[in-house]
Amino acid sequence: MTASLILNLLPRPLRPFAVLARLDKPIGTWLLLWPGAWSVALAADGLADIRLLALFAAGALVMRSAGCVYNDIVDRDFDARVARTRERPIASGVIGVKTALAFLVLLLALGLVILLQFNLFAILLGIASLALVFTYPFMKRITYWPQAFLGLTFNWGALLGWAAVEGGLAWPAGLLYAGGIAWTLGYDTIYAHQDKEDDALIGVKSTALALGTKTKPWLWVFYLAALAAFAAAGALTDIAWPFYAGLGAAALLFAWQVITLKLADAADCLSKFKLNFWVGAVIFAGIAGAQALG
Repeated sequence: MTASLILNLLPRPLRPFAVLARLDKPIGTWLLLWPGAWSVALAADGLADIRLLALFAAGALVMRSAGCVYNDIVDRDFDARVARTRERPIASGVIGVKTALAFLVLLLALGLVILLQFNLFAILLGIASLALVFTYPFMKRITYWPQAFLGLTFNWGALLGWAAVEGGLAWPAGLLYAGGIAWTLGYDTIYAHQDKEDDALIGVKSTALALGTKTKPWLWVFYLAALAAFAAAGALTDIAWPFYAGLGAAALLFAWQVITLKLADAADCLSKFKLNFWVGAVIFAGIAGAQALG
């Protein structure tokens, strides 16, 4: 379903809220979902619990939307000064701050309802993630590595998924989390290259500005670190060969991203960023295939 179709299906008064929640840009929801889905599948005894996967999908949608609303409230002045973001509903004045705050409370309430379906350890772990969610938007003001903090936030599902299945944590979950952080450093650095000129002018920091012309070598480092951590997680669970086939496919996608990436072309950066949907998908398919073999 295309972004325009999603918006057109909604009543006109609701469309600005859909844009604010980025329902027209689902890639962020997928990138938030994949680490949790991997972890649920890897921790499972056999095939993953469909109910848990559905809860994680709903949670990813709601919490990614909540994060976008909060981020846009905090960054409204910055967004108004960046070409790519100045038409966002809060920055453009279509939705007021008080209305956005009420929408945020509604989304957080929905997120809590979903979280309460899990065991107590997972619930507490999920609540702990809010410290990262509410801190992240300020990182671009104080460090050139906000992408690392986004990695800590966006990959929390790797810990939560394991906890939802096992009621605790183990090394494979930690390795999935570490690999996810490295993965996020890669794809969000690519994403940040879209705005590097505007960011430099308004004083917003990013790895795109920090790494500059050295970005491609660093992308190899980030993606190789991600693959190594994912492989280690699989090894600790003694998972079957389809998992490594999935990692091989992910490695090819990583290589193609880096080799063909045009850092000066914003459209190409966005295209390569979106390709990471398929990275998450092939890794999940590999885990699912391995678990199906028993």
